[in-house]
Amino acid sequence: MKGEQVKKVARVLLGANLIVAGVGHLSFARKGFQAQVPNWIPLEKDDTVVYSGYAEIALGAAIILTPKKHRETLGKVAATFFAAVFPGNLAQYQHHRSALGLDTDRKRFVRLFFQPALIYWALASTKE
Repeated sequence: MKGEQVKKVARVLLGANLIVAGVGHLSFARKGFQAQVPNWIPLEKDDTVVYSGYAEIALGAAIILTPKKHRETLGKVAATFFAAVFPGNLAQYQHHRSALGLDTDRKRFVRLFFQPALIYWALASTKE
């Protein structure tokens, strides 16, 4: 596969994963995502999960459908989103909250390293 094809596949996979995660926020994994909401967020945990689900669906669709001239900017938006939700992963680890298959401190700790990977994925798959 050529470089542009690899980037396209990576971008579409990222968008699709965001859409699936967003749907999960609104349905089958809603309760599990509540475990990631830090206590200092000034909204109800369920509201935070629902709003972030809508954001993930919109972001995922945009990553897939945005014209080439806006992709790099959108990649930066996605990377910022992934950085913004990192405190949720940290809160889940710090408060020993089991959810979404993360039922040990080790699993929760390892999960923390996926956020930088998502940031990189968003930037690399949308870069000009």
